[in-house]
Amino acid sequence: MPRLLVVHHTPSPSLQAVLEAVREGAALVEEVELAVRPALSAGPADLLAADGVLLGTPANIGYMSGALKHFFDTVYYPCLDATVGLPYGVYVHGNDDTAGALTGIRTITGALRWKQVATPLSLTGTPGPADLEACRELAATVAVQL
Repeated sequence: MPRLLVVHHTPSPSLQAVLEAVREGAALVEEVELAVRPALSAGPADLLAADGVLLGTPANIGYMSGALKHFFDTVYYPCLDATVGLPYGVYVHGNDDTAGALTGIRTITGALRWKQVATPLSLTGTPGPADLEACRELAATVAVQL
């Protein structure tokens, strides 16, 4: 059974709501196993066991969270050649701007040679029902690509 790894940094109630919507969306694809790991504890073994990854982070001062950057620093060299073509998606939540965080993630995933399989999801402010539905759709879209 394909495995979707969700690597997230969830320091706020807004991001917790987003993460729960992601779980719900991934669960819609019955033939996919879901593994959810906080970015500070996810590592190479988690990534190497996955068939795809969904990344989630707040936008902090115009960049991805330090936790997600730590994940990338931890897995980069051990997984560089083994994860070429890995399907991925990403969601970023910010108070007003997520562009810098998305650019940083796109740069790193490009260097890893991963394959983006869903449009990045940029959320600002308190997530409403439409935002949470977009999170469900993102997770389901990445899951069906595995």
